[in-house]
Amino acid sequence: QVHLVESGGGSVQAGGSLRLSCAASGLTFSSHNMGWFRQAPGKEREFVAAIRWSGYGTYYADSVKGRFTISRDNAKNTVSLQMNRLKPDDTALYYCAARDPDRSGSTYDPSTYYSWGQGTQVTVSS
Repeated sequence: QVHLVESGGGSVQAGGSLRLSCAASGLTFSSHNMGWFRQAPGKEREFVAAIRWSGYGTYYADSVKGRFTISRDNAKNTVSLQMNRLKPDDTALYYCAARDPDRSGSTYDPSTYYSWGQGTQVTVSS
């Protein structure tokens, strides 16, 4: 059974930084593409960033490009999201998700990910 556990969320002021981590188990982590998504109250879940199984190949939403960096450590089965210059609009519940690299469809589409963590809350105050 796949387990994804996020950590690192918290409350920060605008302009601050946080680093989210996701620990994965129950899957061949190094064979999976991984993604981060977020969902704010009253809004749909939206794509934030993704990284290919090899670590070569990253994807970002326009809203976070240049501020967020996704990375992974296949030896430790972890994927991280470094978030800098945070804005109040970044406030949301952040989820990591696993995706089969052979899965068809868009990397940006949450329906193409088959396993999700419980999420970690990020709150950015102005």
